Amino acid sequence: MSLSVDSVDIKKKIDNCKTLQELEVIRLEYLGKKGLLPAEMKLLGKLPIDQKKIKGQELNKLKTFIEVSINDHKILIENAELEQKLKNESIDVTLPHNEEITGKIHPISQTIFSITEIFGNLNYSVEAGPDIESDFNNFSALNIPPHHPAREMQDTFYVNNSNGEDNVLRTHTSPVQVRTMLNSKPPIKIIVPGRTYRSDSDSTHTPMFHQVEGLVVNKDSTMADLKSTLILFLKEFFEIDNLKYRFRPSYFPFTEPSAEVDIGCKKLNDGSLSIGTGEEWLEILGSGMVHPKVLLGVGIDPDLYQGFAFGMGLERLTMLKYGIPDLRPFYDSDLRWLKHYGFLGIEETSLHSGLNGINS
Repeated sequence: MSLSVDSVDIKKKIDNCKTLQELEVIRLEYLGKKGLLPAEMKLLGKLPIDQKKIKGQELNKLKTFIEVSINDHKILIENAELEQKLKNESIDVTLPHNEEITGKIHPISQTIFSITEIFGNLNYSVEAGPDIESDFNNFSALNIPPHHPAREMQDTFYVNNSNGEDNVLRTHTSPVQVRTMLNSKPPIKIIVPGRTYRSDSDSTHTPMFHQVEGLVVNKDSTMADLKSTLILFLKEFFEIDNLKYRFRPSYFPFTEPSAEVDIGCKKLNDGSLSIGTGEEWLEILGSGMVHPKVLLGVGIDPDLYQGFAFGMGLERLTMLKYGIPDLRPFYDSDLRWLKHYGFLGIEETSLHSGLNGINS
């Protein structure tokens, strides 16, 4: 064959290749182990010495020509493919961006963070317990006898266990106080935030709600200590130094004496409440000195130890502090509501951020 003619023909084949696969076929055809050039090289041994040298130089020259041509065309194909890929994957910077969805902390969780921080600064520890409790821990240990009307008033959810004994969905977090007193020796200084359950549902009540209770047991606690603790807490929580408050005598089976705490409020024209001032009163929490029978029931000598306890509903505190008018959306899983009333994660450790800068 005429090598000069073959080189032109080969170059044309190479230039006509549109893909790297087509180019590889040409390379194998001429340069592969079974290609045309290796076959020509094997025939050199049969030629006279003078022709072998000339023929060998021509074959090497053709081989180099083919390799360079293939490599150059390979670069052209790769550049063309890259350009097409970039064109297909191009980003239109004029299009509106997708909205970034950021999770927010539920107002109830934020309230728990705030309360925990306040009492943490007063050296209280945080305790927790199970939602399903024994009748003893939920009622009997708290000086509530079997036929006491309080058991009916609380509309308790009862749960039958395998032993035939009645367990309950705890109606308050007080059972954790009982567990703590049974398992720990005084002094005791705890708060207990958690879920509680009662059969009730309207704009201000839900079957599942949250409470936080506090318990202090030592040798020298007094009613004055209870009052000063709660006054400090309320001022810190609502961020009002001149908060108007009052303690009213009340009755709870597990405390004696007992008191309910009210704060001053004023109803505005739009129906909302202004907290801390005004001539009206709003009940916030219940409290009292731990009843001696409660101490005796958990193995603590009431002649040596005394203490105080308090409890409050977190939903009510949350609604009052952050201006939330209705309780029911708290548990509707409505992202629009949470976007409006929720808190950014960076504010988790902030004690008094309120809704400033949160509404959108």
